[in-house]
Amino acid sequence: MKHAHGNPANSVAKEVVKGSIVSSTVHTGSRLMSNVAKHPVLVFGLGLVAGYLVYKYRKEIISSTTRAVDAGKDFVLQQKENLEDIVAESKE
Repeated sequence: MKHAHGNPANSVAKEVVKGSIVSSTVHTGSRLMSNVAKHPVLVFGLGLVAGYLVYKYRKEIISSTTRAVDAGKDFVLQQKENLEDIVAESKE
């Protein structure tokens, strides 16, 4: 079984494919948004749909946001403790 690390040409080809996929996705999205922007009724309708979905799933959104914030706080505290340990070891 070959690894991607062993063949630089293979990894370059993968990056080229990824880049072309991202480029086409961005181009398609910008075309879609420019078409939507030409029709104010569609913009209004999309706003209503987005507002309804946010209202309907507000509890899930709030709980997932709270979990993400808590995870971020835990990560910062863990990194602070790791840094304090490194500083304490370097002083010894």
